[in-house]
Amino acid sequence: MALPLWREALVGMDWLALRASAVYRCIGVPRGDGSAVVLVPGFLGTDQYLGDMFSWLRRLGYQPYMSGMGWNADCPDLLTRRLTDTVTSAYLETGRRVHLIGHSLGGTLSRSVAARSPHLVASVTTMASPFRAVRAHPMVLGAAMIVRRRILLDKEVESGCYSGLCSCDFLDSLTRQIPESVVQAAIYTKSDGVIDWHCCVTGDPDIDIEVPGTHVGLVFNPQVYRHVAGILSSAVAPSVEVADGKSA
Repeated sequence: MALPLWREALVGMDWLALRASAVYRCIGVPRGDGSAVVLVPGFLGTDQYLGDMFSWLRRLGYQPYMSGMGWNADCPDLLTRRLTDTVTSAYLETGRRVHLIGHSLGGTLSRSVAARSPHLVASVTTMASPFRAVRAHPMVLGAAMIVRRRILLDKEVESGCYSGLCSCDFLDSLTRQIPESVVQAAIYTKSDGVIDWHCCVTGDPDIDIEVPGTHVGLVFNPQVYRHVAGILSSAVAPSVEVADGKSA
């Protein structure tokens, strides 16, 4: 894809705009209710770069969790299972269904969890996540092929792993409808220099949210933070029966 990768150099503008914004100081946005929010990093990323959103969610009144997946450069089905373990732990610890927020491939993994385990999930918010198809900058596709070759050294994975030929539960789950009980939001930017934005939307104007900015910069984008606060506030996570039989 002839995507404007050069625009990603502007990510610093998003970072500076966030720190200058009222929303980052939790001004003018609805407060949290203590629900769990799991943050999921994108391709080749780790939990660390989501630290700003993590600390903001805590200040806002939520109980944030990192994904616990490790480096996002492994079999997607394996990563989804690790993410499901984190979501299950958050569900049991808080006694409420969990909110998922994923960036890029992390959002795709989040939608997989929501489709497979909707009883655990209150909402799923994606940020520039290619869940409809994968059309990306050639440099990104090249990196994906390197990761795929490394994954195939593991005899436990299918020969089609990390490709459209795989028949694992991860790819199957992306074809399923996410139940109405799970609130959905798909945040995207038309100036995305990494992923074709058409792959990141559902086609439902009630779900899809366009913002200006860069692909990487969405995790620092103040408009994204404002939308996230509204999404979490509208997707109230009701109490559920926890392991000891009591409601939290």
